[in-house]
Amino acid sequence: MQLTIERSALLKSLGHIQSVVERRNTIPILSNVKLDARDGALGLNATDMDLEIAESVGSDIAKAGASTAPAHTLYDIVRKLPDGAQVELSLDGEGNHLVLRSGRSRFNLACLPVDEFPAMSAGSYTHSFSVSAADLRGMIDRTRFAISTEETRYYLNGIHLHATTSDGVPVLRAVATDGHRLARVEVPLPDGAAGMPGIIVPRKTVAELRKLIDETGMDVSVSLSDSKIRFAFDDCVMVSKLIDGTFPDYERVIPTDNDKVLEIDAATLGKAVDRVSAISAEKSRAVKMAVEKGQVTLSANSPDAGSAVEEIEASYDASPIEIGFNSRYLLDILGQVEGDAVRLVMADASAPTVIRDVADGSAIYVLMPMRV
Repeated sequence: MQLTIERSALLKSLGHIQSVVERRNTIPILSNVKLDARDGALGLNATDMDLEIAESVGSDIAKAGASTAPAHTLYDIVRKLPDGAQVELSLDGEGNHLVLRSGRSRFNLACLPVDEFPAMSAGSYTHSFSVSAADLRGMIDRTRFAISTEETRYYLNGIHLHATTSDGVPVLRAVATDGHRLARVEVPLPDGAAGMPGIIVPRKTVAELRKLIDETGMDVSVSLSDSKIRFAFDDCVMVSKLIDGTFPDYERVIPTDNDKVLEIDAATLGKAVDRVSAISAEKSRAVKMAVEKGQVTLSANSPDAGSAVEEIEASYDASPIEIGFNSRYLLDILGQVEGDAVRLVMADASAPTVIRDVADGSAIYVLMPMRV
C-alpha cells in the first residue's frame, strides 16, 4: 500500500472515524482504524462492535493495499501536521508498520493484520427512507438531552423512533425520557417509513450521528431492521446495533387535562432561572415558581448560600400556583424553544407540567415537578 493524500482531507475523515474508537480496549484490533487504498480513494473504517463508521476520501494511490493503524495516534499525528501538508502513507517491507511521511517528519506506526479487523454483519434491511439533514438535526437536538444515563433502565438509553399519526397526519416521531423529563418531536413521515418497527437508537450512536450530519446539507438515507440501523450520506456510512428492549408507553405520562396555562417570554424566563439557580443547592438545583395573575416569582434557597428572588411579567389568568422544578432540566427544555414565547400547562404542584414552544407545535416536553 502506498498513497498520498492532503492533510485536511485525511484529518476530516479521521476526525469522524476516531471518535467511535474507545480509549480503553481489551481487544487490541478495536483500537485501530482500517485503511483500504484502492480505485483512487482511501477507505477508513472503525468500530466498537456496536457501532461502525466507514468513510472514503479521494487520494492519489500509487499502490493498492490495506492495513490497520492505531486510530487515536494516527489522528493526533495528522492533527499536528502543518496546514496544507501532503501526507504519504505506505507499508514497510514486512507489512508490520505503517510509515507516515510529511515534509521532514517520518512516523512508524505498529500495524495489526487487516484480516483480524471485525466486520459488522450487514444483514438485510426491511425499511429504507430519506430524511433531510435539517429534520434529523432538529429531532436529535430537541430530544437527546432527555436520554437516560441510568444503565439499569437500558431501554431508556436512546431515542425511540417510530411511525405514528398525529391528528390523522402520518408522522415520524422521536421520543426520549429519563423518568424526570420527556421530549417528543415529530416530522412528516418520509416515503418508505410507513410500517417501520419502533426502534431505540443508542445514545452513543445519536451523539456520533449528530456530529457527522453537522457538515452535510444532503438528505440522509436511513435503512433499518429489527436489530440494526444504517445512515448513509456524502461519502460516509454508519451502521449501529439497536437497543434490544421495549420503550415504555410514553403517551400515558403526557397529561391531557392540565388547566393552568402560563405564557411567558422564553429567553427572559431562561435567564431568570439561570440567575436564581446560582444560589440553590448544588445537587438539586431546585427553583420555586410562584405563578399568579400577570407575573411569575422565581425563588431559590440554600442553607449555605442564602436566597434569591426574581419577578417576571407573564400571561396567566388561572388560580395562583406554587411549583418547584430542577432548574437544569427546565433550562434544557427552554434551550430548545426557538420562538419568542413558551407555554407551560400545569395542574398542581405534584403533577407533570407540559411545556411547548408557542411557535412550534411539532415538539412537546413534559417535566416532573420537585418538592421545594
